[in-house]
Amino acid sequence: MDGTPNPPESSRVNSDVAHNARVWNYWLGGKDHYPIDREIGKRIFGMFPNIVHVARADRAFLGRTVRYLADEAGIRQFLDIGTGLPSVDNTHEVAQRVAPQARIVYVDNDPLVLVHARALLTSTPEGATDYIDSDARDVDKVLRTAAETLDLDRPVAVMLLGILNFVLDTEEAREIVRRLMEAVPSGSHLALTHPTLELGGEANVEAMRFWNEHATPPITARNREEVTGFFDGLELLEPGIVSCSRWRPEFADIGEAPAEVAQFGAVARKP
Repeated sequence: MDGTPNPPESSRVNSDVAHNARVWNYWLGGKDHYPIDREIGKRIFGMFPNIVHVARADRAFLGRTVRYLADEAGIRQFLDIGTGLPSVDNTHEVAQRVAPQARIVYVDNDPLVLVHARALLTSTPEGATDYIDSDARDVDKVLRTAAETLDLDRPVAVMLLGILNFVLDTEEAREIVRRLMEAVPSGSHLALTHPTLELGGEANVEAMRFWNEHATPPITARNREEVTGFFDGLELLEPGIVSCSRWRPEFADIGEAPAEVAQFGAVARKP
């Protein structure tokens, strides 16, 4: 296969401009991308080869955090915003493997993700999944529609993995997080990843500039202080804000710590 998807006709799918969800899928070894996505993905890789490690570390972080939240933290509801294209071990698969009764709502506004949403809507008989076609900035719509599947009076894990970097204004991004976490009760959790020019990401400056000139949506990196601001009022869990590859890595006790990637990751609890 050449990797070109054959989705139903949709006027919203633009195969002439590279889009983050499809390029990310390309870096993860998926098949849901167009020639322009592969072209831009290869150019970015040439400038910043570690981007592939970032993509894979971010995906592995998702698996570890969802397992922790469903198992040790006892969370049974997940609001995954900016989910991207279906891949191996999506949030509902990981959560329902631990707790079959878990309920998951996905949110994304990429039209190709919507085409593939049926792959995200499988569920155990005991649990439930749903998909909201919405921009993360429309917090009112996200919460209103999520409440049709989730009980927002009970703890919810809000997943914001690699999504706030597309909200270029930091205060706007902080307001999105504040409003989301304000709407869920004590015992809820926030899981977040965000690209940075720290942790060896300095070489990503040129790649980000190229992305913003040739692909969509535009992206920004943030430093540790800015990322820390997203967790105001929440209790950061150990080990705090670290490279997402180093957030409670598996098998860490029998070998060296995983290599850092230029992507912060953290999980916090609402007191």
